[in-house]
Amino acid sequence: MKAVRAPAMTPHQHEFEAAPGLPETLPSDERILWQGAPDAGQLARRVFHLPKVAAYFAVLIGLQAMHLAEQIGPTGELLLALVPALALATLGLGLLGLWCWMTARTTLYTLTNRRVVMRIGIVLTLTLNLPLRVLAGASLRELPKGYGDLPLALPDNARIAWLHLWPHARPWAYARAQPTLRCIPQVTAVAAQLTEAWRAAALADPAQRAAAAAAPALRPEPESSPLGGAFAGQRS
Repeated sequence: MKAVRAPAMTPHQHEFEAAPGLPETLPSDERILWQGAPDAGQLARRVFHLPKVAAYFAVLIGLQAMHLAEQIGPTGELLLALVPALALATLGLGLLGLWCWMTARTTLYTLTNRRVVMRIGIVLTLTLNLPLRVLAGASLRELPKGYGDLPLALPDNARIAWLHLWPHARPWAYARAQPTLRCIPQVTAVAAQLTEAWRAAALADPAQRAAAAAAPALRPEPESSPLGGAFAGQRS
């Protein structure tokens, strides 16, 4: 299987990182298989729902314009009366778009042959270190144009607050939050690499060897499944 790699990353954005996206130097027997980040455009549409927010503002301004037109008529005064609402809507959409862009800019996902590392956070940076051998399951959610999400299910004894993860969390999974690689390109190829990396790591563990040997290839299913059984996938 041909490895999928993201374009060359920019120099360190955080002085404490031993390498981009990694808080410490990798051991000699561990290597990076893939690095990538969310696509800002997909984040804006799928996570921050920027088009829906814009439509909401448009409806509100349209209703205000209809109400004012009944009072002052369709004149230049009507446009002046709508200036405050237009300015507030533009400011709100601009701040939301900036938040989305900064999220994509500061996030870096890393897959090695032993773990998944998620560097997330704009002001307060959080680095999640998720060893492949402890993951309870994973899902594949495909989006248009080859983008998609990879939610990672944690074992019962490991929990992370949903608010600590968002927007890098599986939607609607509040009680048991799942760290999620959001809106990444070439998601099916990355999912295949993750499956192969898990299988290789599990084969080295006698307790998981049988499950790893029997793990089938990626297949479309609606719900999350154990990595020993395969990924689950859904399209949207």
